[in-house]
Amino acid sequence: MPRLRRVRRADLHAGAQPIFQMLFGDRDPIDEPGTLTGTPGDWWSTFALVPDVFDHAVAGIALYRSPRRLLDPKLRELGQTRVGWCVGSRFVYSQHRKACRTVGIPDEQIEAIEAWETATCFDEVERAVLAYTDALSIQHGRVPDGIFSALQEHLSDEEILELTYIVCTYAMHGVMSRALRLEYDDDPPVLVEEPGDESSLGDEFTREEFRRALRIVAEDD
Repeated sequence: MPRLRRVRRADLHAGAQPIFQMLFGDRDPIDEPGTLTGTPGDWWSTFALVPDVFDHAVAGIALYRSPRRLLDPKLRELGQTRVGWCVGSRFVYSQHRKACRTVGIPDEQIEAIEAWETATCFDEVERAVLAYTDALSIQHGRVPDGIFSALQEHLSDEEILELTYIVCTYAMHGVMSRALRLEYDDDPPVLVEEPGDESSLGDEFTREEFRRALRIVAEDD
């Protein structure tokens, strides 16, 4: 379940109404969840809590899809999908794997995004984009000169700025989705303590048990 309350369809601000109509028809996703891509749709009703935040996020989606963008959509989607993987967001990663297909990225490359470093199906510019995405997200913006130089061999300054903005935006979306437990990121923590007795892990217990084991082995000899 999402951690924040969600906005009912009847209580949406005016700017959200056409978006909800496009995504959900006449349904209220709180009562009847589901989008065409299979997501529950709770990202939208949660972000609608603050109309300015909702509108800003939707404008960001429109920005990267604008025909005015200079960046190749294939490179954009490689970055968005990889950053979803890097920040551990099932929502961003899953949605943008699907989006990769809409811009013509072959399945071989989509499957290789998670381990692109050892894959042979990416060309030089694609590898530079993926390496840059890793530096933006995993290294929090610490980009080695070699990676940036490789990027500049293939992309203009304008294209690099667009890529940087879009990748960082989707790193944010992935982190927010996990923190608020939205969409496919509504899952239990990966790292948890499994049930079991801890006494056997104590130093004294280990020493005594090892001595006992030694005695048993010696007696058997």
